[in-house]
Amino acid sequence: DRQFVPVRSIPEQVANAFIAAEDRNFWTHSGLDYVGIARAVVQNAGRIADGRRLIGASTITQQVAKTFLLTRTVSIERKVKEALLALRMERVLSKERILELYLNEIYLGFGSYGVAAAALNYFNRSLDELTLAETAFLAALPKGPNNYHPLRRPEAARARRDWVIGRMLEEGFIAASEAAVAAAEDIAVRRRDETETVQADHFTEEVRREIADRYGERALYEGGLAVRTTIDPKLQDIAERSLRGGLVAYDRRHGWRGAIARIAVDGDWRGRLARVERPLALGAWNLAVVLAVDAKGAAIGTDAGDTGRIAAEALEWARPWRENQRLGAAVKRVSDVLSPGDVIAVEAAAEGPRGAFALRQIPDVNGGLVVLDPHTGRILAMVGGYSYGDSQFNRVTQALRQPGSAFKPVVYTAALESGFTPSSLILDGPIVIDQGPGLGKWKPANYTRKFYGPSTLRLGIEKSRNLMTVRLARFIGMEKVADYARRLGVVDELPPVLSMALGAAETTLLRLTTAYAILVNGGRRIEPTMIDRIQDRRGRTLFRHDRRDCPGCMAPTWRGQREPEIPDIRERAIGAASAYQLVSMLRGVVQRGTGARIGRAIAKPLAGKTGTTNDSFDAWFVGFAPDLAVGVYVGFDRPRTLGGGESGSTVAAPIFRDFMAEALADWPDIPFRVPAGVRLVRVDAATGLPARPGDAAVILEAFRPGTEPGDSARAVLDSLEGGAAGDGARLGGGIGGLY
Repeated sequence: DRQFVPVRSIPEQVANAFIAAEDRNFWTHSGLDYVGIARAVVQNAGRIADGRRLIGASTITQQVAKTFLLTRTVSIERKVKEALLALRMERVLSKERILELYLNEIYLGFGSYGVAAAALNYFNRSLDELTLAETAFLAALPKGPNNYHPLRRPEAARARRDWVIGRMLEEGFIAASEAAVAAAEDIAVRRRDETETVQADHFTEEVRREIADRYGERALYEGGLAVRTTIDPKLQDIAERSLRGGLVAYDRRHGWRGAIARIAVDGDWRGRLARVERPLALGAWNLAVVLAVDAKGAAIGTDAGDTGRIAAEALEWARPWRENQRLGAAVKRVSDVLSPGDVIAVEAAAEGPRGAFALRQIPDVNGGLVVLDPHTGRILAMVGGYSYGDSQFNRVTQALRQPGSAFKPVVYTAALESGFTPSSLILDGPIVIDQGPGLGKWKPANYTRKFYGPSTLRLGIEKSRNLMTVRLARFIGMEKVADYARRLGVVDELPPVLSMALGAAETTLLRLTTAYAILVNGGRRIEPTMIDRIQDRRGRTLFRHDRRDCPGCMAPTWRGQREPEIPDIRERAIGAASAYQLVSMLRGVVQRGTGARIGRAIAKPLAGKTGTTNDSFDAWFVGFAPDLAVGVYVGFDRPRTLGGGESGSTVAAPIFRDFMAEALADWPDIPFRVPAGVRLVRVDAATGLPARPGDAAVILEAFRPGTEPGDSARAVLDSLEGGAAGDGARLGGGIGGLY
């Protein structure tokens, strides 16, 4: 974090504090402090004899030379170069300019480069709001911020701060009364206002990696780069809460895994509890120890030093966890869950009497959530896991997992681009695939283990029919499916094996969400990015994500001028008509299909698709509003089942729902955009045939002109009633045929 402040805007007290602490002769020396050097030589003679670290005599000018032009390597050669550069710098730059460079570049801990950033990060104040004691503390940090960390080493921090106050008094910068008041003041660190900062650790780490890959570690930490990211603080906050809440809700459904630790509760239980290592993922929850249990609940003591109770009825969820995410017997007594001495996680109850707490449990399941602008690829929010402190692994960008049915839109896109329509009929019936010598036969099945006969493409994706998807992929060819997987950026080299049509190939949540974003933006390829612009310390642009040129945007005045037209340079991945047909079909998933719980909860245009892998190892929901694409993934880091009955619709979809409900609360109800070259026809939702008077389930279906179903399609469907067609048979003619 760096905020540049011109030297004329830096309070005199701030400048004086650093000069007193770092370079008392700054205004009079010519770059080197010869008196200071002589003093250091004398002191270092004793330090060499004692084996202690040598001290330097670097002036502020030398420190500027080292920071901007040299490495941090400790050597005589570097010190000589540093001295020569300091002498030259003093000849070409004013003292004020050198001081300005120093105060804006010096690293002061807490991720702060420069005094302005440090004032905000340590004390949530601007420079002109700092007290004398706070100013002195900042001036104490250049020699080693970690050595004087105000939270980890408060005594050392205060001693160094008081030394700076003494130096300011000695130099005549402050009066004795001011020094006494400042020395009596505690070092009170204050968090920056929430409007000033946003907690996005996984996002920040991805940005750090990208900058390091582009420009190297030295430029990252010492280059004075100004990085403008794409993050939306409001959406990031909603994403954090939605994912954490969803993971906790899933975890509670699968029971209580037991106490964090056990301690004795007689005597000094507070001291023993304080020595229990606090789990990194605990967050805002408290550690507590169970002091006693009775029929009505449990008495607890928390790490904040207070006491309270957990009511018996608040423990009903805590049935014993069993292998494969199964549940043990129902809770009948408080002692079935808790015993005196158990160290547990608790949270103050939102409702109930004062001192009421709720039992909490850190989930062992994990997941990720990512939010994209589908038109530009800007990543607006990213949560790579339940707790960054517990695990820096980013499940949005680094976890390669099978998407399951969330991959099916790729197959259906390839089919629509091959001449199919949403009303084309596919046989939903048994299919057996001979996989070759030694591999046996593959018999895919629907999630429900049932067969539904001839069904439309729309029904196939709304109800996530596996057999229809496999049959469709075999008809159009897996080579074409692989081509569209590459076009949409899901998988670069998809093996041409039919099981891949059901999402057996691994991909990341970011790549899959980007593919869905391409669908809703009309089929244009986008490149996801977390960085809008990077500038160097001189303001020159080193990187800009938006590469479009707009000469008309630089007009000196807009009066009498037309709004400039900015060219769309995005490459086309798929046709606009096919993209909208998929959007319409995925809208049906939310209205009537496997994502219906989302449609029932949010009265806004939404679309998406669930995904569940074999044995419920991974659960997905990827979807979008017209101007927002969101992907959710949930699974165990060491893959195992999420449990019987768990799927994308029960695990991931509720997280998507909770996020969208809050994120879109103030957004207008913009409908999905219909491109040119698409005709909307009223059809029966179940059959895909033109609607007739009295039909109950009528929808508007999207067709390319000339592909709308007609009488021949109805004749085909009528001929199939009472019988089943063989695998791969195409009955009837035209678009309405059965495949």
